[in-house]
Amino acid sequence: MGSDSDIASWYAGQSIFVTGATGFMGKVLVEKLLRCCPDVSTIYIVIRHKKGRNSSQRLEDFWNSPVFDKLRDRQNSETILNKLKCLSGDVVHPNLSLDEDVIQELEHNVTVVFHMAANVRFDQPLKSAVLLNTGGTLNVLDLACRFKKVKVFVHTSTSYCHCDETRLEEKLYPAPHNPRHILDLAKWMDGDLLKLLTPKLLGNSPNTYAYTKCLTEQLVSEYQSKLPIAICRPSIVIAAWKEPLPGWVDNLNGPTGILIGAGKGVIRTMHCNADFIADVVPVDVSVNSLMLIAWKTGSQPKENQADVFNVTVNKKFAKSWGEALAMGRKHFYDYPFSVCLWYPGGNIKSTYLAHAIAVFFLHLIPAYLVDFLMYLTNNKPFLVQTQKRIQNGLSVLQYYTTRPWNFSNEKLQRVSEGLSDRDRAVFYLDEGQIINDDYMKTYILGARKYCVHEEPETIPYARKVLKRLYYLDVLTNMLLICLLAWGFYLLVVNFASGLNLPGTFPNKPLKDLNLKAEASFANT
Repeated sequence: MGSDSDIASWYAGQSIFVTGATGFMGKVLVEKLLRCCPDVSTIYIVIRHKKGRNSSQRLEDFWNSPVFDKLRDRQNSETILNKLKCLSGDVVHPNLSLDEDVIQELEHNVTVVFHMAANVRFDQPLKSAVLLNTGGTLNVLDLACRFKKVKVFVHTSTSYCHCDETRLEEKLYPAPHNPRHILDLAKWMDGDLLKLLTPKLLGNSPNTYAYTKCLTEQLVSEYQSKLPIAICRPSIVIAAWKEPLPGWVDNLNGPTGILIGAGKGVIRTMHCNADFIADVVPVDVSVNSLMLIAWKTGSQPKENQADVFNVTVNKKFAKSWGEALAMGRKHFYDYPFSVCLWYPGGNIKSTYLAHAIAVFFLHLIPAYLVDFLMYLTNNKPFLVQTQKRIQNGLSVLQYYTTRPWNFSNEKLQRVSEGLSDRDRAVFYLDEGQIINDDYMKTYILGARKYCVHEEPETIPYARKVLKRLYYLDVLTNMLLICLLAWGFYLLVVNFASGLNLPGTFPNKPLKDLNLKAEASFANT
């Protein structure tokens, strides 16, 4: 990025502190900063020990992610990597468990903070959700208050943190409870006891993730007189549109899990209102928004009020869930998965009753049959438990696909409109139609490659598998229809032959009855 970029020029020399860098959005943010703002001074990323791997080992895994392919191919890749400084820490602990000498370095260097660390599981217990999402943010805020040069603190929230609002404006809303009181409650109360209180505490919030994000926004706002704060509220974040790799996605959350489950024939029904807007935003658009928000807030005089931005779909180009799913369905069959449980099929249901009936016949009964066959062949049953997890995931997502959402998002559009042509091209937003045939094709190919780990070379074989599954599906349906017809025939015959009305002789053939009647008459 040349010096004619206002945004790259502003980021030049900045020391940036990032939490949640190893997450989906975090990887894309770090890559974008290194690639498009090459004169950035240092990027501090906090990495905790996880699954037996320490922070240094996880940094190596982080750098070897496909996201950084473009940077690793550059001649100065070592210089770029040296801009990353890995800090071994954990946001759930005071001062993030960082050593005092590290904190001293941060105090004198950090100018920009991107706080993105959070547990995005919607079904997590309230205790762990509060301690990480709310308590972790409190620890980061307290640490940031020690940074002497900080220009902006960007907190990543979600546009679904106030689900009882008919229209979410770009402003702060009060939380249903005092976040510090709930945090104290989570610290001392037993997890099982807190679980009993969870429904009462959540109120109108659909899950613990939305609830804790709501609490956390109010907590962040309490620091607006101490720090220059901007709150970013992305909606449902999905695969990359253009950068760093078209279609890149590294998790099965939300629509990606539905896409893969449907493509493998495991998910055949979903409760969804096809007419409602699919408020989804590609990860690269979300990250560009974060960088623009930090630049806008950090380059203007500090105000004692947090600025709020909704990063949601552009209503002028929005697609409905029905339109998006129809586009995706076309590409399921062109680019199938090599390993499928059954032929992809099914559709969305506008009513819960129709969906529940379909779940019973299309999900549960086949799952029990498959597991029964696995048991008979001395293999470990798996599909019933898989379907239970799928149903839990569907129930979470279906909350968002069966309700209309109305978000105000004019602020970010105004920021984009004020950019130079060069900056608008590099830090692009959704100023046109994103959810289209080309994107859905890219999304499916990306999920296929990065989540299921099937390379494009396997597509011809996968199409042969799909064709076999198609014929098997047709044959199975024909056999099922024949069995149902035969069963119905037997039911009718047995019912007719077993009919016992007054003055009749049940279960006796007519010929036998006539012979006995003639013999009786002759004897008389």
